[in-house]
Amino acid sequence: MAERYDHGVRPLDADTLTREAAVAEPGMAPAVAGYHHFAPTVSDVEASAQWYERVFGMTRVPVAFPHHGGEKGGYAVVLMEPRSGIVLGLHHHDGNPGQGFDESRTGLDHMAFAVAGRADLDAWASWLDSLGVENSGAVDTDDPVPYSVVVFRDPDNIQLELFYMAG
Repeated sequence: MAERYDHGVRPLDADTLTREAAVAEPGMAPAVAGYHHFAPTVSDVEASAQWYERVFGMTRVPVAFPHHGGEKGGYAVVLMEPRSGIVLGLHHHDGNPGQGFDESRTGLDHMAFAVAGRADLDAWASWLDSLGVENSGAVDTDDPVPYSVVVFRDPDNIQLELFYMAG
């Protein structure tokens, strides 16, 4: 039997597979195993790939992927963050004249990455500062619930967040 993977990276264990099967009951949506990838359209794939490699320490998958349903008009450069297994597909579309991102239009608003603890946000803010990436610094709030966040933007103005919420 072929191994099944969590996030496309780590093999799923028997307990996870059992939980998946238990959730798929009649009248209920089938279970999902987790987040697999984030795939924004960017204006300059190479510049964005270099930025994500530098900021997140992602590594590039050595082949380009065709855009599903538009194979002749676009492709994606795929990167992976090796510690978490998070996958990012930076998409180029021939029909995109290089417009900047605007979250006030229908579509993506932002992407948030979880961190393990509050101190990680301070470490991330320092890291982003050292790279010259403008960021909010770690912000703590309790509106509407307690959480902490660092907010910054990629080269296409896509808002990214590093997010911590105490469990």
